[in-house]
Amino acid sequence: MESSAQNLLPLFSHPSPTGSKTEPRCIPLPDADVLLFSDCFGAEESAHILNRLLSEIHWQQDYLTFYGREIALPRLTAWYGDRGRNYTYSHISMKPHTWTELLLTIKGRVEVVSGAEYNSVLLNLYRSGVDGVSWHQDNEPELGEDPTIASVSFGATRIFQMRHLTRKDIPRVDIPLFDGSLLLMRGSTQKFWQHRIPKTQKAVGTRVNLTFRHIHT
Repeated sequence: MESSAQNLLPLFSHPSPTGSKTEPRCIPLPDADVLLFSDCFGAEESAHILNRLLSEIHWQQDYLTFYGREIALPRLTAWYGDRGRNYTYSHISMKPHTWTELLLTIKGRVEVVSGAEYNSVLLNLYRSGVDGVSWHQDNEPELGEDPTIASVSFGATRIFQMRHLTRKDIPRVDIPLFDGSLLLMRGSTQKFWQHRIPKTQKAVGTRVNLTFRHIHT
């Protein structure tokens, strides 16, 4: 396991003071504030980060109870954060693992780019196209009012879909999340929009997604 600052500093050096080479793309959605930074992390460092996340993170298999049966989530998960920043979603309660040096370094880049601070992160490992996540909102009470969610992707490109909760006249939005990209959802986004990563029969590789959040106690 590489954990020294000497190993991390060259990896995360970047010519831009904001951590992104390009200006963010605004996704024009009513009742939402969504920005996409397509290259928050470069290709070489993203590959290095992905390999380390796969080997260093304490991945776990979570289950949902459906009509008395336990059904495995179609992905692996992990929860890291400050002490006491517990998180519950879909009746799954998670207590945070202690931050790793790698996660703290990624968090630092994301905080600079997004202009927000985070005290926790949910990691999802999509092993292939068979893995995905169904329609949902990140609107749990511990996230507070109008949470800022910073979603970073490493590995294979997957389609991030969004749909408005009440306005059926607005078509579904499909956003490809590329390796090293950062999607920022702010303001009223979680009130009015749902999102998902659909499963696909196409041959796709491994993807790790990190959604940084601020948990209120």
